[in-house]
Formats: sequence, C-alpha cells, structure tokens
Amino acid sequence: MSVHTKPGDSLDPRVFILSMTVLTAVIAPLILFPESGPAMINAAFSFATGQFGWLYMLAGFSAVVFLIGLAMSKYGNVRLGGPDDTPEFSYFSWIAMIFCGGIGIAIVNWAWVEPIYYFTGPPFGVEPKSAEAAEWALTYGQFHWGLTPWAFYCLPAIPIAYSMFVRRQSGVRLSEAARGVLGRHSDGWIGVTLDSIVVFGVVGGVGTSLGLAIPLVSKLAGSLLGIEPSLGLDLSILAIWTMIFGISVWFGLSKGIRILSDTNVILAILLLVFTAIVGPALFMINGWVNGIGQMLSNFVTMSLWTDPISHSTFPQDWTIFYWAWWIAYAPMMGLFVARISRGRTIRELIVAELVWGSLGCWVFFAIWGGYALDLQISGKLDVSAILSAEGIPSTVMAILNTMPMSGLVTVVFIVLCFIFLATTLDSAAYVLASVTSRKLSGYQEPKRVIRIVWALILAAVGIVLIQLGGLKPVQTSTIVVALPLIPVLVILTLSLLRWLKADFGEQAKNDHLLIDDQPAPTTSTPASAQSVN
Repeated sequence: MSVHTKPGDSLDPRVFILSMTVLTAVIAPLILFPESGPAMINAAFSFATGQFGWLYMLAGFSAVVFLIGLAMSKYGNVRLGGPDDTPEFSYFSWIAMIFCGGIGIAIVNWAWVEPIYYFTGPPFGVEPKSAEAAEWALTYGQFHWGLTPWAFYCLPAIPIAYSMFVRRQSGVRLSEAARGVLGRHSDGWIGVTLDSIVVFGVVGGVGTSLGLAIPLVSKLAGSLLGIEPSLGLDLSILAIWTMIFGISVWFGLSKGIRILSDTNVILAILLLVFTAIVGPALFMINGWVNGIGQMLSNFVTMSLWTDPISHSTFPQDWTIFYWAWWIAYAPMMGLFVARISRGRTIRELIVAELVWGSLGCWVFFAIWGGYALDLQISGKLDVSAILSAEGIPSTVMAILNTMPMSGLVTVVFIVLCFIFLATTLDSAAYVLASVTSRKLSGYQEPKRVIRIVWALILAAVGIVLIQLGGLKPVQTSTIVVALPLIPVLVILTLSLLRWLKADFGEQAKNDHLLIDDQPAPTTSTPASAQSVN
C-alpha cells in the first residue's frame, strides 16, 4: 500500500548537495593529485589514531558498559513504538538483517586470515608462532568482532529508534535523534552538516567493502574461469553486484532486503557446517571456548591497552584501527537497525546486537579462523607465507583448495560473497535514501526513485575508485571521520537519556514502558511500513 506523497517526502537538497560536495572534495584530490592526495589522507589517519587512540579505546569500553547497564535498568523495558506497534519482521529475519547489514563482506574476508596475522605478530610481547601466540590468535578475533564493535552499532540505533517510534519525530536522521540535546539546531546547518557527514561515512564505508570484496571475488572467479584478474573482470563483478542490490533496494525492506538477508544467513550456515565437518571440529570447539574464556578474563585489559611503555604498534594497527572502522559504520547501522526495530524493546535491541551479533562473528572466527590456524600449526599449508607473499585473496583461495570438492566450495563461497556485499550495499542505499529525504517517518520507506539514485551513485563511486586504485585512501578517510563521530555518539546518548528521564522517569519498572499520549504516526496504517512510490 502506498501513502499520498507529502511535500516532505521529496529529496532534501541541503543534505544531498552538501554530502556530495564533501564526497567530491575527498575523491577529487585522488584524481588530480594521485601521489600527494593519498599521502595527505594517510597523514590525517596517522594523526587521528596516533594522538587520539586512547579516546577510541575509552569510547569502546564505555559503550559496552553503558549498554549493559541500560539493558539491566527499567529503561530496558521501553518499547520502541506505541501500544499498537508490533514487530515488523520475524525474530530470525530481524537478526539476519542486523547481522548481514553490519558485517557484510568483511567477515568472509578476515575470518580466514586474521588469526594468522595475530599468530605471526601477537600482542603483549608474546613470542611469534608460539603456543601462547596461537591462543591469542584465537582470542583477538573474538575481541575485535565481538561486544565492542556491536556496542558501537547499537549505541546510535536506540536514540534513532526512540526518536522515530516513541517520540514520532519525522526524519530518519541522526540530527533528529540528537534533538534532545541540539533542540532547534537540529533543523539548521548543524543538523544538515551532521547528516551530510553520515552520508559521506556511508559512501566511504561502501568503498571499504568494495576494496575488500572485488579483489577477493576477482581472484576466486578468475581461478575458476582460468582468466587473470583485470579491470574488465572487476567492472563485470561490480555490475552483477549493482544489479543484485539495485533490485533488492527497489523492492524495499520486506520483499528485498529481508529475503536477501535470510538467504545470506542460511547459505553462510551451510558453508560453516561443511567446514566444521571436513575440518578439525574438536580443535575448533576447544579453540573457541578457550578464546572466549581468555577474552572475558582479559576484557578490560584488552579494551584499554595502549602499550605506552613498549610502544608496539599492535593497538594502533589492530584495536584502534578496528574501533575507528566500526565507529565510521555506526551511523549507517544505527539508522538501518532503528528502522527495522519497531515494536522491539530497548533490551531486545541490545541483546540482538551485543549477544547475537557477537555470537555470529564468533562462529565465523571459531570455524574458519580455527581451520586456517590448524593448517598453519599442523604444517599442512604455510598460510602465513602465502599471506605475506601474495595477499589475502590468494590466501583464501589456497585455504579453500585444501577442502574436499574445493571447486564446488569455491563457487558457493563466491555466491556467499556476492550476497553478503549486496546485503550491505542495499542497506547502505536504503539508509542514504532515508537520510536525504524530507520529513520521512519511521512508518514510511523512502521513494523508490531516491533509493535507485543512491544505488547508481554507489556503483558510480565504485567504478571511479576501481579505475583510480583509490579504494584504500577513501577507506582511510572514512576512518578519520570516526574521530568527530565520537562526540556525536555522546550527544546521541545524552539525548536519549534526557528523553527517557522526561518520558519514563517517574514510572515503575514494568514489562513494557509506553507513552500514553503518543502523537499519531504520519501514515494511515501504523502497523506496517509504507512505501512512497
């Protein structure tokens, strides 16, 4: 069912123009100054992570502590919606959309090889390639893809969902979620600038995903087809991705993104189960249990370790880099997860991200990371030598070739890569369309034409960056944006707390906390999302 198009349903030129200006300002130096442009961006990244690494660490630890406290408080019972609002998606589809939108291609890229990096370059002064290094190798993957990253994703999702479904404010934007602190400034250039930075972060994040995905799939597809990776192959792969996520974006949440996410999770489970069956299952289970125990025992130390005395680069190269990366993605995930979480409680949302999101990543690292580490330790395959000499795509291909029916496994893995990235891309296009739409409520979907425009823009950015070889600088510049996003996350948190205290401060702890006098939503049928065509 469609709703009548209101004046506020159209494209917001202020956010669109400013965000495209920021994006052009980053890409233009890569075109005009192919040598000095990336160097400037790398210098900014080194400054951000080197001088403010402690801030990233504190932000991550604080986010985990705050969300656990919020979930345990009476405010965990606050339902993100009105008395008649029920969850829009089944629990499985909801978790699948959260996981696939947040992880994308990165997990299938890093789960195989990240433990090998830790094995050969361990933390805390541990001897490389030792038994202790192997234990930390199975631990740090769980840490870098566990509670803290998902806390970064969850933190903005709650105030955004609260703004949309409890306060019923029009606008699927961070600026609306910050209204509790910014007030009327959310409607001015402060709010526009905030939303524009979010748009740039989303586009840059997609550039990061493309930078991981295209070389990997090109290598695997090229080996199957007997052709060398080339620009033509890269562009063909990008065209297939654009077609998949463009169709998904066209059909919207229920018929597009939900189905793609469900398929993604089912296919990933099948490939994980197959790896566990043909691989060293007992080693994987023991390694996972031991890694979880070691991580939980050392969580505070790992979360706040800056190595100020020995000055190793491990915290900067891994933990701080990862925290900056996750923060850069946080606005996109916050907006997307908020939009699909109507009818859930705050506690349900926190559990979905911190528990189910972390558990999903841990399974990937336990099985795929454990499989690769066993190959290395047993001497069946020198994974670290291939990784250092040929890079990640060749290493993943070599690992897959050690499995029975390796050709079929590689085909399934390529399909999984396509679906994983397509899920992230259509989530990104959906969020971009929402942020750049006027007065969009949480009960509406952005216009199809705006969604398709952003799908085409993402594809165009991908083509330009592939031709320039500029994916790495855009990834780096996106992570630099994470530094000013830290105070933004603080503002969103304060805005949420102010609203919670004003709306529910006097209420006792009940199973569900609801506002009695909520304004009506801006669509005629609040129980289901509407599409503005």
